[in-house]
Amino acid sequence: MRILFFILIFLSGLTAYAQERKIPAGNAGAQLRYGRELIAHTALYLGPKGRVAHLTNGMDCQNCHNNAGTKPYGLNLKAVAANYPQYMPRTGNVLSIAGRINGCMQRSLNGKVLDTTSREMKAMIAYIQWLGKGVPKRTKPAGSSVIKLVYMDRAANPAEGEKVYLKKCQVCHGQNGQGVFNADKTEYTFPPLWGDHSYNDGAGLYRITTFAAFVKSNMPFGTTYKNPQLTDEEAWNVAAFINSQPRPHFDQSADWKDVSKKPVDFPFAPYADGFSEHQHKFGPYQPIANAQKSTTKKS
Repeated sequence: MRILFFILIFLSGLTAYAQERKIPAGNAGAQLRYGRELIAHTALYLGPKGRVAHLTNGMDCQNCHNNAGTKPYGLNLKAVAANYPQYMPRTGNVLSIAGRINGCMQRSLNGKVLDTTSREMKAMIAYIQWLGKGVPKRTKPAGSSVIKLVYMDRAANPAEGEKVYLKKCQVCHGQNGQGVFNADKTEYTFPPLWGDHSYNDGAGLYRITTFAAFVKSNMPFGTTYKNPQLTDEEAWNVAAFINSQPRPHFDQSADWKDVSKKPVDFPFAPYADGFSEHQHKFGPYQPIANAQKSTTKKS
């Protein structure tokens, strides 16, 4: 099994090389390469042992945005430049690309914001803009973000998800979900899925609809959206299991000032509807979606 994983890592390296060759030469190309490097190997530069700063938890941006944001439906980044700046109901303001990056820095990487005037921020923005070159404004081309799953008619089951995790996930992420470091412990070969060094409870992946969709199209390692290895039910359940494990807390007191705008799977009360926090976290979601749709029509 381990041999297969190393083969997949090698093939992933070939994919990265092919992407690298598309980047133009010259100073502009150097900036794009640095931006790509920062997204692919964030911890090397900004992690606990970072060469530039010590801002993040040791995970890399591409642990979520696979293949440096280029994998189809692997939280692909090619739609970002076309859709930012945009109003974010969660924060109640208009976010730039830099603001979106810093949101990930604070939540998904459980760290501190990056100076928006820094070389690193400028390089990541340039790379994201390059990925989105040619994408029309306010459009989301095929392959961007993730493929959302159809809601189940019941709640996702963490206990069943643990069985999926032990069978399909622990070989990479460890029985205790703590991930696997590289040889010099500067970044993770396989990232932690819970615990002190994983994403916090303010991250987008802490919403089960997003995590289940990501898992279905990308996990176990080597999966693509064309060849999934898990059923929808397994994806829902393992997402519920992982997001039931302990992780850092993020102060979200300034989020969702308009609670009626909270997504169906936002896991923290208060809500504008009568559904419980447990149902908002684990489902079933369709009754909540129906109620929200009915309220929107009335207003």
